[in-house]
Order: sequence, then structure tokens, then C-alpha cells
Amino acid sequence: MKKAAHNLGFCLGLLAASGIVMADADKPSHEHGKDGHFQFGLWGDMPYAKNGDAAKVQALIDDMNAQKLAFTVFGGDTKDGSSECTDEVISTQAAARFNQLKAATVYVPGDNEWTDCHRKNNGGYDPLERLSFLRQTMFNSETSFGQHQMKLDHQGNLGGAYSENTRWIYKGVVFVGLNVPGSNNNKVNDGACLSAKSNRTQADCDADNLEYAERNAANLAWLHEAFAKARQEAAAGLMVVIQADPGFDLPETEDVNERETLSGIDGYNDLLDTLVAETSNFDGQVVLVHGDTHFFKIDKPLLTPSQLLPNFTRVETFGSPSVHWIKVRVDRHSRGVFSFEPMIVKGN
Repeated sequence: MKKAAHNLGFCLGLLAASGIVMADADKPSHEHGKDGHFQFGLWGDMPYAKNGDAAKVQALIDDMNAQKLAFTVFGGDTKDGSSECTDEVISTQAAARFNQLKAATVYVPGDNEWTDCHRKNNGGYDPLERLSFLRQTMFNSETSFGQHQMKLDHQGNLGGAYSENTRWIYKGVVFVGLNVPGSNNNKVNDGACLSAKSNRTQADCDADNLEYAERNAANLAWLHEAFAKARQEAAAGLMVVIQADPGFDLPETEDVNERETLSGIDGYNDLLDTLVAETSNFDGQVVLVHGDTHFFKIDKPLLTPSQLLPNFTRVETFGSPSVHWIKVRVDRHSRGVFSFEPMIVKGN
């Protein structure tokens, strides 16, 4: 018994020396309630070269490093939508930027890194090849980015399909990263494929739609599993981070669902339906975080004013040229569990 305890202490020492910290997923469930207070950062949609964001993003990183954060989550779009999707930009530079953070940093991919790379001004890449490259280079380790790394659960084998879908538990709260990008979740509707601004063919779009269907099924399975885990752990809250704006901000009337009349957002229908069903069957607080449209928002957009889903909150992060971040405070014993503070970086 003493030898086992000694070996455990030795292993923990190695983890600490390597900068790897264990999330609560690696601890017994009864330890979750010992300290229900912590804070972390949300950011995304930056830097955009066309907006000259480089200095601003460095100031933002410095600002986050001056805080005591358990971790940060970057919600996609490490570049703008009109610059090339080179290996250097979407992988090497992005990873180096994340590793400037003292806190563990989790990356969730966005459309500018793969979905939209077929555009000629993005280099005319095959989006599915770019997605495979991201998986191989950005999701080939079980740990996060950052100087104090955090162990993550991945849906797929490291570096392989769906390895970008992650989950971790921290002090009784479940966190999920899902690959749900802009541009309709990589679903290409009839008439939306061929363009003078794109290199893709109809065969490419057919392949995109197959990819969407398979990844959408995987995303929903990972989300169901996360909620099951949250119920099993009696979690106080669950946060899902994606890149895409799934289309909440539409005119509201009592007898018409305007969302159903718009094209180009149906790639998010299954996700929203699953969130509604799972949130309705969960006693804790649920937060969906996304970027994509670059306006800081906090609201309760589901379902209607007369059918409010009271434990569901949407948070939209800042995005270029608004290079700021959100500090999230968690008190798992408070009524709302999560509270949000916009952190305006001086000079940005």
C-alpha cells in the first residue's frame, strides 16, 4: 500500500513538473463539491489580418495572463475569411498563440480554418483536407494548449475523425467543445455550391454534405453523452462551445417562426432540437457559447417569451475588430451558476 501511494505521488509530481493539470474528470466525484468557485475566459474570431489585429490580440493575451483563470476556451476562427488557409496560419501560428496563455487553453475550430477554405481568396483548398490537417496537428494530444495544460476527453482517436470534439469536467461543471462551424455547418444546399469565387465542384459539395451528415450525427451523440455525464455527476451546469451562430437573432412574432423561412441555417436544426430536449431534461444550468457574428450578447433565446427555457442561456463572444474577451465566474451553489463580465482590453 505504501509503495502504491509513493508511486501515485511520484506520478502526480511528474504531471506537475510537465505543466499538465488534471481536470475534475480525473478526480472522484465526491471531490467536486469541495470548492465550487472558479473563473475562466472565453474568446474567439481573432486575429483578422485584414483588421490589423496582431497587436490587439497580444494585448488581450497579456490581459488574460494577468488574471487568475482556471482555463480559457477559444471558440474558433483563428484567421479572417478572406486570407489563405495555409498550414502556417491555421496550425503553427495558432498553436503558438494559444501556448502564450498561462492557463490551459482549449481550441474549438471555426469555419475560417476549414469550411470556407474552398474560396479562391482562401487559397482554393479542399475543406475536407483542411479539416483532416487540423485534426492531425491541433488535436493530436490528449491535453489542451497553454502553459499549464489540462487533460481532455476526445470523441475520436487523437488526430483522427472527431478528435476535435472535447469534454472536461471542472469542479462539478461539464464543458463540451463541438465542431459546429459557420457557413451552415458545412451543409451545402441546392444552388449554393458553384461560384466564381470558389474552386469547388459539385462533387466537392456532395462530399461536403456527406461529411456534414456524419459529423452532425457524431456531434449529437457527443452532446447526448455529455448531458448523460452531467446528470450522472449531478453537475450544477453544462457549457457547450461552438463557433457558428445558429440563427437565434431573427424577428419575433407570436404566430410565425421566421427561422423556418430562411435558407442557409438548416445545418443547425438538429443541434438546437437536441439542446432543447436535453436542457428540458436537465436540472442544472446550460450555456451555449458561440462566436461567428462578433457581437457580445447574453440572452435566453429559447423558445418563445411564453415558453421560456429558463435554464438555457446563450453567450456570444466578441470578435474582430472588437478584440476583447469574457470572464466567466462559476459558483456552482448560486442560482445561475455562471456569471459573465465583458473584459474590455484597454487600447483595443
